[in-house]
Amino acid sequence: MSVCLFNVILQCKIYTVNNVNQISDASLLLAIESSCDDTSAAVLKGNKVLSNCVATQSVHEQYGGVVPELASREHQKNIIPVVHAALAEAKVDKSALQAIAYTRGPGLLGSLHVGAAFAKSLAMGLSIPMIEVHHMHAHILAHFIDDGSPIPTDPFLCLTVSGGHTQLVLVESATSMQVIGNTLDDAAGEAFDKIAKIMGLPYPGGPLIDQYAAKGDPQKFTFPKSNMEALDFSFSGLKTAVLYFLKKEMAKDSNFIADNLADLSASVQYTIVEVLMKKVALAVEQTGVKGIALAGGVSANSALRKAVSVFAEEHGLASYIPAFEYCTDNAAMIGIAGQFRFAANDFGSLENAPSARLPF
Repeated sequence: MSVCLFNVILQCKIYTVNNVNQISDASLLLAIESSCDDTSAAVLKGNKVLSNCVATQSVHEQYGGVVPELASREHQKNIIPVVHAALAEAKVDKSALQAIAYTRGPGLLGSLHVGAAFAKSLAMGLSIPMIEVHHMHAHILAHFIDDGSPIPTDPFLCLTVSGGHTQLVLVESATSMQVIGNTLDDAAGEAFDKIAKIMGLPYPGGPLIDQYAAKGDPQKFTFPKSNMEALDFSFSGLKTAVLYFLKKEMAKDSNFIADNLADLSASVQYTIVEVLMKKVALAVEQTGVKGIALAGGVSANSALRKAVSVFAEEHGLASYIPAFEYCTDNAAMIGIAGQFRFAANDFGSLENAPSARLPF
């Protein structure tokens, strides 16, 4: 189901719970996500998602990237309709809610403030607790949503890849995680989008590179692969290398990008995935985990999903690949993270402000 609100496309999905008895005693939570440019609300009962609504912001397309001030203004317009839609789709009255989970950080500070202020106000009005959720924890914990997919067995390794983060996380349990590898500059998703912009593709360009790469030769062009120490990543060098390579080739042939778009996309994607998988292999060797998972917006990339699945199969590991709707920012992942905190009576405070750089 989709409706147009304030020139923003609001997409809502309703979920059918086959066995209501399984969740009859579970907590009923409303979750709100507003860390960047998507306003999302979801209703969860236990680990079941009853609704998950996302309003996207098209206003940023003309600027080639997210404009923070515009993002926060769009959140202000969208949050009430999105929450209303989530409750309606789930057929839940707000008076039945037991807690409200929201993203405290990291993210764009203005965007975070909109979601936090709304969550706190509604929680106060309903006299129910609020739950503060770390955005990156939520991406990982999306794997614990009961949607028919295998639930990870602890401990496992999670490669979390998005526009703002690239991390290797050792997940010992739903409430115990350790970052063992991090990007030292650009995130993989940022590299995809910035290289796409260099190639003249519209924002967001990462998914477009994935589409064009399907018809290209990943070995056609060779780009440098960073070799950071330990389990850390770097993608700024790749971005610079592609920029100068294209400038050189365009000086000789102004149609070079247009004529080689598929091969360029495939070569860039191949390079990024190779860098990621090299560190995954090293992390598996060092930790001895028996399962690997993907999380974050770039986990929707087809080449990365395939690479993780193939690697896991070749090494006798379990692999956990999220459903596409849980790859990008969404409130369902905030809700499942909130459920774990709710079970532990780990509630938030009105005095706690959102944090753009909330520590992991």
